[in-house]
Amino acid sequence: MATQTESAPTASGKPKEKKSQEEIYTEFQQLRNQQRNLVNNLHTIEMDLREHRTVIDTLKTVDGERKCFRLIGGVLVEQTVGAILPQLEVNRGQLEKLVDEGKEQISKKGIEINAYKDEHNISVRGQEAAPAGASSEKDAGDDKASGNRNVLVGNL
Repeated sequence: MATQTESAPTASGKPKEKKSQEEIYTEFQQLRNQQRNLVNNLHTIEMDLREHRTVIDTLKTVDGERKCFRLIGGVLVEQTVGAILPQLEVNRGQLEKLVDEGKEQISKKGIEINAYKDEHNISVRGQEAAPAGASSEKDAGDDKASGNRNVLVGNL
């Protein structure tokens, strides 16, 4: 890891301050942790979205007047399928938007990390030998592993 000692202006017009290698490393790790947190949040939202899709698909096959229960804020609420199904579909739409926004944020954070690496001549050990698509293949494998969630539906 090398540091830049020049005091050239940045994109914002302010001159860069000289940073120690430790400060650069700490900022780089913070950026990576932020990206990891975004990925974890995205996986949680995607899991919720899959659960919503499964429940919606299941409830579409059930009579609209049938009694069903929904957990809202820790409280189990009794309603009919016909009343809950539109609410679930609205929630699904919101979750889909959140997934798209999350992917966009992760992409922007990746660009920010790459720019920071280039700006400070940072090289990560073992990354040079890895192909560019290796990390996305790993993420896809994690997605498949977490996709084994089932919803149990019984006749009442």
